Amino acid sequence: MDGINHSVVNEFVMLELSASWEMKIFLFLFFFSFYVGIVLGNLFIVITVIFDSHLHSPMYFLLANLSLTDFGLSSTTVPKMILDIFSERKVISFPGCMMQMFIIHLIGGTELVLLIAMAYDRYAAICKPLHYLIIMNRKACIRFAAVAWMIGLLHSVSQFVFVINLPFCGPNKLGSFYCDFPQVAKLACRDTSRVVYGVTVNSGLVTMSTFFLLITSYIIILVTVRQHSSAGLSKAFSTLSAHLSVVFLFFAPCFFVYVWQVPTLSLDKFLLIFIFLITPFLNPVIYTFRNKDMKMAVKRLTKRIAVSVEFP
Repeated sequence: MDGINHSVVNEFVMLELSASWEMKIFLFLFFFSFYVGIVLGNLFIVITVIFDSHLHSPMYFLLANLSLTDFGLSSTTVPKMILDIFSERKVISFPGCMMQMFIIHLIGGTELVLLIAMAYDRYAAICKPLHYLIIMNRKACIRFAAVAWMIGLLHSVSQFVFVINLPFCGPNKLGSFYCDFPQVAKLACRDTSRVVYGVTVNSGLVTMSTFFLLITSYIIILVTVRQHSSAGLSKAFSTLSAHLSVVFLFFAPCFFVYVWQVPTLSLDKFLLIFIFLITPFLNPVIYTFRNKDMKMAVKRLTKRIAVSVEFP
């Protein structure tokens, strides 16, 4: 952390979402409503998986971990955004900016591996049903979760070490609404083109390689099912549709941020809303309403709550 000691910049100024008072009120209500939905939806999935014995399976263990990462990713940025809407100075402290970047990529890297683990779980369940419980036992699930967080940590640290030691002594206006490695590195007091290129390529390669790996795995599952039974193809596709929806929701904005970079203000606003609000909000909705077991678990949990309230 020596880079902090050599930097004279102690805060970064973020872009304002809107100067219109009416738009500020709209954005506040929009962000606040979606964030409440994110918190309630994702934590509800975690609580349901923990307390409903019918959901004590590998698929829902991984789903609960995915919900935790969605909750964490949104909580890293959205509360600050909500507080800044009516603030005169949209600023974040230097340590706060560094921590925000670190956590975003830690959770983002973790979520990538969790999506791979969920794809592997579906592969084992659909293509190797007789060996499923052996392949996806409790130890395997815990290892998947541990490896996911370890890889997320490695991914974040591999970029963080290059940015934290940069000298920041002049410009402090971010061209974004949250801290990210490329935007912050550009504000350093020396040529950081190689650093910016390196961290962008790092995230871009990780994102695209994971995306193609997931799509390939789903194609293999569908081809395998088609070879064994054409009748089971529609059922398999129905099972995978929720996973595919989540994959596209997660990777579409990442593609524009780290692969096909279009530095426009309107796109930045759209991606901010999509990455930190829309995707974490829709994930629990998709997995709850597209999954029969989750819908039944929600009904059971609702009945428990109703009974406990009626007969305390």
